[in-house]
Amino acid sequence: MRIFVPRDAAARALGADAVAAEIAAQAERRGVDVEIVRNGSRGMVWLEPLVEIDGPDGRLAFGPMEARDVAGLFEARQDHPKALGPTDELDWMKRQTRLTFARCGVIDPLSLADYEAHGGLAGLRRAIGMTGAEIVEEVTESGLRGRGGAGFPTGIKWKTVAGADAPQKYIVCNADEGDSGTFADRMLMEGDPFTLIEGMAIAGLAVGATKGYVYLRSEYPDAIEVMNEAVRIARQERVLGRSVLGSAHAFDMEIRVGAGAYVCGEETSLLNSLEGKRGVVRAKPPLPALEGFLGRPTVVNNVISLATVPVIMERGAAFYRDFGMGRSRGTIPLQIAGNVARGGLFEVAFGLSLAEIVDDIAGGTASGRPVKAVQVGGPLGAYFPRELFDTPFGYEDYAAQDGLIGHAGLVVFDDTVDMLKQARFAMEFCAIESCGKCTPCRIGAVRGVETVDRIARGDRPDEQIVLLKDLCNTMKAGSLCALGGFTPYPVVSALTHFPQDFTPRPLTEAAE
Repeated sequence: MRIFVPRDAAARALGADAVAAEIAAQAERRGVDVEIVRNGSRGMVWLEPLVEIDGPDGRLAFGPMEARDVAGLFEARQDHPKALGPTDELDWMKRQTRLTFARCGVIDPLSLADYEAHGGLAGLRRAIGMTGAEIVEEVTESGLRGRGGAGFPTGIKWKTVAGADAPQKYIVCNADEGDSGTFADRMLMEGDPFTLIEGMAIAGLAVGATKGYVYLRSEYPDAIEVMNEAVRIARQERVLGRSVLGSAHAFDMEIRVGAGAYVCGEETSLLNSLEGKRGVVRAKPPLPALEGFLGRPTVVNNVISLATVPVIMERGAAFYRDFGMGRSRGTIPLQIAGNVARGGLFEVAFGLSLAEIVDDIAGGTASGRPVKAVQVGGPLGAYFPRELFDTPFGYEDYAAQDGLIGHAGLVVFDDTVDMLKQARFAMEFCAIESCGKCTPCRIGAVRGVETVDRIARGDRPDEQIVLLKDLCNTMKAGSLCALGGFTPYPVVSALTHFPQDFTPRPLTEAAE
């Protein structure tokens, strides 16, 4: 028997290690030869730990499993109360377009042979036979944009670095995934680390960089462990090193762990931290593409952006560009969280409406109450009310509604949420996480908390609302980076779409 038990952090938090241990114990007790593969997650978090058994007709899924359910896997398996049927036939899986996450949950994350058997390294091998300019053109033609939040065209950034004249260039992967309701970077690094390594190597070939770094948040110990081991294996198998896959190209990389500052998700703060300095925002210009890590030209891309490059190189720009709509091309890994019946990662082409995502895919709220708001794009994202649920999921479409896609995290709230408290939380979050470099963010967020509290207390609320909007405009226009510049999005969207929540309330409630 070949049994798959996820080693994904979410699955482990829900008891996957105990399930794996019980499978091993039951197999030994019964004298059954069992191979336990600790794979990544399929993304169905509400079914974790999801156990899969390899059979003649494919893999069968069972979940959510507990240690006490394991014995049944060795008995009347088809009648097991946690049996879900063939994994690939589950509705959640069938409705996805898995490109970046095609191997996640399918392979042994630390088996390079398994990775290659499922299409891995094909993109890198093709890239080795191309010039750097041809690789850059392929990525540009694909329409890939930064999946970390900004949505900047990846090919343009690469072209800038490729055209810079410098003795050393760098590839830096931003794996400082700090937005609430996001976990795609973590899932990919834990479930398919070689695809990130391959993507970074291709980026190195494209722009002439020979060294790369993954800046990984300290709160992800499982991802740190997997990525370090994957880099070691890649070096051993000569995917990394002086001669990438036996070619004349050199590229090596290492994992660096951040101390845990939200602002280090901003590329210039990240670069400062990577250099051993305080994680504060740098003024731009100069751009990191020209003067980045150690003052050298640097590509700074998100995990998902870099991990998508192997797909583009393997199957061609036209194949990837055919998915999506408008200027939002390819697929996006939706991370569905909050008060939902079915939370997890769902990779699909751009264009779904919020109603389809929340009501259909996520199954509505876990509480059974009506959905009041969905925050899209992390703690700096706007709150979308039911009236905007027909908005297609795309960069320009969300911008037109004063929102942003960000890292594609969606946090769902039912009708019990207090939007004044959510607006206050946005300002408080900014005040706590600000690096302090610029006044609009450092001082504005503190004043924002005070202003929201005055509204709640009934201290001239109409005047305070006008003041709060003015403060948001100042922060949006004057902040050096997106932390201060985007904090107004949740605040203004709450004010705009849920004005009934911005009314005075009892002092005890306001103080909570």
